[in-house]
Amino acid sequence: MLDNPTALAGQAAGLAALLLCIAAFASKRDERLLVLLISANVAFALQFLFLESWTAAALTVLVIVRIALARRYPGSKAVMAGVLAASAVAALVTWQGWADLPALVAMVLGTVGMFLLRGIPMRVMLGLAAVAWLLSHLLVGAVGGSLAEALVVVTNAFTIWRLWRAKRRYPEAFEDGGA
Repeated sequence: MLDNPTALAGQAAGLAALLLCIAAFASKRDERLLVLLISANVAFALQFLFLESWTAAALTVLVIVRIALARRYPGSKAVMAGVLAASAVAALVTWQGWADLPALVAMVLGTVGMFLLRGIPMRVMLGLAAVAWLLSHLLVGAVGGSLAEALVVVTNAFTIWRLWRAKRRYPEAFEDGGA
């Protein structure tokens, strides 16, 4: 696979996404998390395109749109429903087989988390989505993407623990429901 320039480009894109994901999930600030996730998902979309995983590529492009919409319309169930509907259409059009299912599950979990949750609950839902994306990366043989998602799961869990600890120590700082 590494003698194929297209596959090699896919692996390089996955490694670039790795660095962006670590920076995103290490952040305690939701806004920084979401901005860095947009950049990481551009790299993931390229990775999936190069590896010819069309459903994962299409859904990853929609992840980028979803992040922007979730920032602009937080809590909007109507916009969330639109993103979920677009995801269903994209999956139907690009479906290659059951190996595409984890990407669809990840998209649904991430969409619900980003539109309806904040702070620790959002990160828990995004962590579950990362587990589904990890499976998707493994199924297409994406080394960089698999490593990125595994590290996202670990980094995200550590950040959740840090936020939980800070919330316990300084509850007055979290009275606005931020974490």
